[in-house]
Amino acid sequence: VTKPIVQTLENHQILAKAAKEKNVLVGVEVHKRLDPFYADARDRARSELGNFQYMYAYMSQPKHQLETFKAWAGKSSDISYYLNSHHIDFSEWTLAGIARPIRVTATSSTGVAKARGMSTEDSITLTVQWQNLDDKSLGCGVYTSSWVAPKSDVHSQQRFFYMGTKGEINVDQAHRGCTVAQDDKPFGSVNPLFMKYTPTNGYFSGQNGYGVRSFEHFIDACKTINDGEKQPDDYNDGSIATVHTTFQGTAILEAGRMSLDADGQPMDLIYEGDDDVDPVEIKPHVF
Repeated sequence: VTKPIVQTLENHQILAKAAKEKNVLVGVEVHKRLDPFYADARDRARSELGNFQYMYAYMSQPKHQLETFKAWAGKSSDISYYLNSHHIDFSEWTLAGIARPIRVTATSSTGVAKARGMSTEDSITLTVQWQNLDDKSLGCGVYTSSWVAPKSDVHSQQRFFYMGTKGEINVDQAHRGCTVAQDDKPFGSVNPLFMKYTPTNGYFSGQNGYGVRSFEHFIDACKTINDGEKQPDDYNDGSIATVHTTFQGTAILEAGRMSLDADGQPMDLIYEGDDDVDPVEIKPHVF
């Protein structure tokens, strides 16, 4: 299922229950998990950088995308569900067993989309309070997404800064050190790690990009299950973003939407126990 898998925690719980009853693999297509830069950052954060302290993530697309998504933008979804979902999933994947989100506050910017007759935010920022599980200390994640950026050397700006108690890491997905300049074409920073668009000897040769491997990875898992070599639950180890391991991401995104609709009121993610990692409910924060 493309990200986000659903838009509400309730629907996520229903889908997870159905997947369990049918004993099938249900996954989310979040290809940043297969980006070698992001995967390495995740492993460094988990093994070397200590407890979570702070993360800032930004992802954008140019404003002409508003026309591309005009049929649903602001009606059935928003820019946070569309783009913040990537870096929020990265946090959930990275902090699995280390920290859990407990509060979400959302703010936005407006004007460009509304001037085009679209009732939706231009940019959305989610501020997420995370709680480290071992000592209950707090960390903060700030996730911003926008679809009113100007045209630039890339289609999508994507970057983050992560800091733990023992170190930090910066990743700029949009600039991998490869730039291209051609007559009659705009200057560009290219990322063939995601997708190699240039054919080899006239044939498509982008199958090793993580944009393609994300689908291949899931299909391989399905084949392994169908061959009786593994069970769907075996993939709840983080190797695939399964419906059973992505509750936090859905809860954060929904809480963000709820916060925006409540004029910025923080939303608390509720858990059954002090050490549980799957939120069961979202409630407005009471000061």
